[in-house]
Parts: sequence; structure tokens; C-alpha cells
Amino acid sequence: MKILVTELMWEDGIEELRKLGHSVDYDMELSRKRSELLKLAPVYDALIVRNETRVDPELLDAAKNVKVIGRLGVGLDNINLEAAKERNMPVIAAKNANATSVAEYVMAAMMDAYRPLAEADTDVRQGNWDRKFFTGFELNKRTLGLIGMGEIAHRVARRAKAFGMEVIGYDPFVAPFDHILAETGVRPAETLDELLQASDFVSVHVPLTKATKHMINREKFPLMKPHAYVINSARGGIVHEQDLVEAIQSKTIAGAYLDVLEKEPVEPDSPLAQIESIRLSPHIAGLTDESQSRTAMLVAQEVDKVLNGGKSLCAVV
Repeated sequence: MKILVTELMWEDGIEELRKLGHSVDYDMELSRKRSELLKLAPVYDALIVRNETRVDPELLDAAKNVKVIGRLGVGLDNINLEAAKERNMPVIAAKNANATSVAEYVMAAMMDAYRPLAEADTDVRQGNWDRKFFTGFELNKRTLGLIGMGEIAHRVARRAKAFGMEVIGYDPFVAPFDHILAETGVRPAETLDELLQASDFVSVHVPLTKATKHMINREKFPLMKPHAYVINSARGGIVHEQDLVEAIQSKTIAGAYLDVLEKEPVEPDSPLAQIESIRLSPHIAGLTDESQSRTAMLVAQEVDKVLNGGKSLCAVV
């Protein structure tokens, strides 16, 4: 069958699809060529996308022969799930394939905040030897607050616990005996406000929905500690970016690590790019060589399963 891949996909996943007997057309820039995508879509049996391709009713109507949509990742805000369900098009997500990579990104962000080795290296190369200025802090005994307690947050918690951190979490959908609470020892917060008040680091692990959009905003930042950091590796729009800028400029909080933004890529003149204590990365928290390979292989195999009449455990609709 014919499969169209519209964004970056690791080569081993593409090769897997071809080994399974499918014809694969791959254009990693096609998500940005909307009119061409709409023209090509009707002849394919499956679409594989990332987060940039807008899978809306217009595209789904054009892709009239598509039997399954593969998502190279877990975020689904670019896919109209209701429209896909109405057209009987299952959507396959790469369930947990990049969870370890995102968890390690969060740990890297916290370590960078407290031990900025890259800055120390630059300073030393400039002829300085300022040991007092680069005296950092320990993560041990610090408190990490997790907004959302799904699989990624669980893996973050396990790693943070190994560093001796206290970990609390807020998630109204997590029950008292779910593994992140019962087995990992994360302390549940009754409210988001309670979590923000207690945390030295706040890490976001929820999808972007009407309920979570701008959930961290100018009303919430004053609740946080002046030395606290926000880490967002989930979706842009959960943290209100202008309110964040104002909170850091006013020293209400210390800084932020943003891997995701409301508008990607960031504009060069954006206030986000002008503040040194806001560290930006290009939506790479889940992108390591290992996770990319796992994601590509999982989506390839699950898409093939659906194309051959089977059902996928990774189907979200």
C-alpha cells in the first residue's frame, strides 16, 4: 500500500515500512507545502506526520483513501481527532517511545540551572577563574513539582528521586494507588497552587487542551518561590509566555527552560529570546537517536498492522 510521510522520520522506520511491502513517499518539508499536500493526499492509504502537519477536516477529506494516520510522537493537538473518528481513520501515536528522552531532558535542565558548566567553560576560556561565582547548588533535598503524572512524569520522578529530590505531583486524573504515587513515592498535591508554592522546579507534562491553555500565568507566578524555575517540554501555550517574561523580569521567579513555544520557531525579536535566564531549545526534548528510532519503528509497525486489518494498542481513536 502507499504511505506518505510528511515530516522527519528516522530512516529505519521508513526501511521497515518498505520491508513490510509498502510504497513510501517521504518529504520532510511537506507539512509546510499545504497545497501540494492536499493534491497528493488522495492517492495514499496512510499518512505519517509529526507535530507540524495540520490534520484537519480539509486534509482528511482530501485523503479520501487513507485508512490510518501515524503520529511520530504523542502530542495530538495538530490532529482533529473527532474528524478522524467520524471518517473511520484510526490515529496511531508513538506511545511512550520518547518518554525516557524527555525525562532526561528535564534532568539536564535542572542540572544546568544549578551547575551551569557551559557558562563556566566560556568564562575560563576568557582567562578567568571565578570559583565563587560558579559555586552552584545541589538538587539533593530540592523539590520538583510535576504538573501531570503520566508516563513521562513517572520517569522524571524516578530519576529525580535518585538525586535525592522531593517530588510532588498534581494530576486530577491520577488515583491514589496509581504506580507513580504508590510505588515511586511522589506526594500528591491537592491543587495546582499547592504544587507551585512548594516547588523549586516546576515541570509541565500535560497535553495542550482548553483546560490547560495558559494554566501557568500571571496569577500563578507570584505563588512560586523567587528562585524557582519552570520547565516546559510538553506543549507551547500551557505557559503564558508574556506573563513568564514579566515574571522573570520582575524577579518573581528565577528563570525557565522552554523546549516548546506557542509559535515555533521563535522570532528573533521575541522577548523570550532576549532574556538570558530563559533557556530555549528547538522542540528536542523527545529527540534522541534512540527515541527517534523507537518512534519510527513503532509507528511503522503499528500502521502496517492497521493496514492489514488488525488493531493497534497505540490507537488514540
